[in-house]
Amino acid sequence: MPAHVATSDSTPDPTGTTDPTDPLAHERAHLAASRAALRAMREDVQALDIRDVTANWVNAAVLQSQIDDRIKALADLSHTPLFFGRLDYLHAVGGDLAEGAEGERFYIGRRHVHDAAGDPMVIDWRAPVSQPYYQASPKNPQDVGLRRRFGYTAGELTAYEDEHLTDPAETAHTSRLLQAEIERPRVGPMRDIVATIQPEQDEIVRSGLGGTVCVQGGPGTGKTAVGLHRVAFLLYAHRERLARTGTLVIGPNRSFLHYIEQVLPALGELEVKQATVDDLVTADVEVRGVDDAAAAVVKGDARMAEVLRRAIRSHVTTPTEPVVVVRGSRRWRVPAYEIEEMVDELLARDMRYGSAHEALPQRIAHAVLVRMEEAGEAPDDRVQNTVARNPAVKAAVKAIWPAVDPAKLVLRLLADPEFLAAHAEGLLSEEEQKLILRAKPARSVKSARWSAADAVLIDEARDLVARTHSLGHVVLDEAQDLSPMQYRAVGRRCSTGSATVLGDLAQGTTPWSTESWDEALFHLGKADAVVEELTAGFRVPREVIAYASRLLPAISPGLAAVESVRESPGSLVVRGVADGAEELDAAVVGACEESLLHEGSIGLIATDARIPALGAALEAAGHAYLSPGEETTAESRLTLVPASLAKGLEYDYVVLDEPAAVVDGEPDERTGLRRLYVALTRAVSGLTVVHAAALPEALG
Repeated sequence: MPAHVATSDSTPDPTGTTDPTDPLAHERAHLAASRAALRAMREDVQALDIRDVTANWVNAAVLQSQIDDRIKALADLSHTPLFFGRLDYLHAVGGDLAEGAEGERFYIGRRHVHDAAGDPMVIDWRAPVSQPYYQASPKNPQDVGLRRRFGYTAGELTAYEDEHLTDPAETAHTSRLLQAEIERPRVGPMRDIVATIQPEQDEIVRSGLGGTVCVQGGPGTGKTAVGLHRVAFLLYAHRERLARTGTLVIGPNRSFLHYIEQVLPALGELEVKQATVDDLVTADVEVRGVDDAAAAVVKGDARMAEVLRRAIRSHVTTPTEPVVVVRGSRRWRVPAYEIEEMVDELLARDMRYGSAHEALPQRIAHAVLVRMEEAGEAPDDRVQNTVARNPAVKAAVKAIWPAVDPAKLVLRLLADPEFLAAHAEGLLSEEEQKLILRAKPARSVKSARWSAADAVLIDEARDLVARTHSLGHVVLDEAQDLSPMQYRAVGRRCSTGSATVLGDLAQGTTPWSTESWDEALFHLGKADAVVEELTAGFRVPREVIAYASRLLPAISPGLAAVESVRESPGSLVVRGVADGAEELDAAVVGACEESLLHEGSIGLIATDARIPALGAALEAAGHAYLSPGEETTAESRLTLVPASLAKGLEYDYVVLDEPAAVVDGEPDERTGLRRLYVALTRAVSGLTVVHAAALPEALG
């Protein structure tokens, strides 16, 4: 047991006096003082007058924007504890933050807070001095004598729990406050896990900016939270660099992004952008069409990158005529063979098509300048630029290396059988070519009914013309569902930066989902990434994850099952009902009503085709419900979730409608069983499975 656990239902003393013999009162006083210091820090920023320190309105606007961001970052969120732990070191800690006597004490929180003298009252969880809070243990105390965890209720400090890491008489134990925080009911969007980060998670969170990390994690292992907290840590450790280069979180859909969008702001990080892969590639393309699965698989295959490269390079032609530049009374002639050498050299360098298109007129102009110098003239760079814009040079470049519109190129590939065959030879079979050819070719780029896979092809073609801007760091969640071409699209956004790749191979539910992280990382352009595996489950109860793991041999052979640290007897109920739509609907509504008796959020998950019927059944029973992405509240806690949108979401209690229908709703059995695996593992406290049809055989 821990050395000391104290709880209290009382509120802080309004007089501000504390009993020195009451540790809880002392900690509450420190919390109140820290909140006052944070308010003072914010007021200091708000009081800044920049009228006399800026040279012009542009500088003033930039500085004011920075001040506004700082004010937002210093907001005291009433529902978010300012600190959640304390470290009492045995000795003085080196560094600017810790000069003084032995027994230095640090309060660990979500952000740094200092008093009027500049002395720290709360240390940012990302600071090096805070790391032992997550890593220290009796076997390796890291010079920490006491680790104290705090418990909160409605924003008020109500409990603390101590671990004396160097006391041999103290036995190992599971922190009750830590367990309570993990199991705290989920109402609203996803929250941070900064108070509950485990040692193996902390190692990933604090890994350096220079390398890419891939995290394979089963349901409930906290991989999404680890990825988001790694972004927060990198922004702390490399703020100036990432402020220049930018960061991006990529999620599978808008519902998921809405669910996680408050995590980073709660940690004081306001500038991280969020997007889906579709958002990245559809900036100039309107997606109105849908591919069948077979066509989408071919379009998403990495071989399409070479097809596009061949197609774009086919626009380059061999020059047959010399270029003659007239300047005043002189004519300067560059023969065709010399221009051909320039073209061959540019092709050999494998430059971006657009860059070579811009370089060719400069090469021709340089050849003219050489002739001018040989004739005794002394031209400079301005003359070269003028020659490069000469009508004869521009006409030659247009004929030899014409500009290419990426969307028009893709449209021609998908509409012209001969053009596709010429550039897919040896890459795509005739059958594969037929799958991606349009039955009714569009008349123009604007009238084309582009699919999501088409947009990725256009993005690839766009990068062949001009390099895609690279960010400093990208987080890619639910990465197992991407096609090779989608990986390439994401990889372009971090080609000079790094990435955090998060996913679970067992939850791959697209026909093109990856079979191995080595393959995925190769297509991402990060083949040297470190792959980490999280196998300890903190969210899904042991009984629930064990039931879902029965599917692993069928959906991902060889993948290790998650070992949940949470045992919750009664958390799994499998309920068979009489066959019939009305009976099934009634049983599902009844299961939802039972779940609503508990505290927390409830998710009713069903195959997409069943959503309308279940929505009608809930309404008939007088139950309002939310859609995925809508924020749950204390008054509205029930969400009706199509199985296709369940990935990445979590609810305290889940009711799963008709598992066999979830499987049958997918193109093939393996994908269906993977979708079922996802649905079975969304529950934090309890899962009720309701079925009229026989359960899938893989469930045993």
